[in-house]
Amino acid sequence: MAEINKILCAVDFSEHSPRVADYAAELARGFGAEVLCLYVAPSLSEYLGFHVPPSSIENFVGEIVAGADTTMEDFVAKRFEGVPCTGKVLTGYAAEEILAAITNEKADLLVMGTHGRKGIDRILFGSVAEKVVKAATCPVLTIRPLPAGK
Repeated sequence: MAEINKILCAVDFSEHSPRVADYAAELARGFGAEVLCLYVAPSLSEYLGFHVPPSSIENFVGEIVAGADTTMEDFVAKRFEGVPCTGKVLTGYAAEEILAAITNEKADLLVMGTHGRKGIDRILFGSVAEKVVKAATCPVLTIRPLPAGK
């Protein structure tokens, strides 16, 4: 049987993130594993070519990360009660940072949602889950959101 000691749980703090976290927490309980809950804040470096001062972008990203740190603390406390879990906020491209975290953290399993960005964002940036599933070096459990009304 596969040994699962560390679970990486990637969240985007959308309305679907609690469902993703619930799966990661339940699997951690079952396997006696620890969880690293990860959120990747966008770096916004793709906007540096526009007529926006880089310092404004850096300040904005800094505020996003500070807010995400607080949100992560609350999220971990609420969703991973009784499970050894650490929250971590990174900045960058979500797929790349998640893939790097799998390796750097020696994750045995990744749990993530299938839906994050919608509409034009998904067209422009693509599916993070799709990119991660194709390149991940560990098994990936993808969680679809519940259909409306359930």
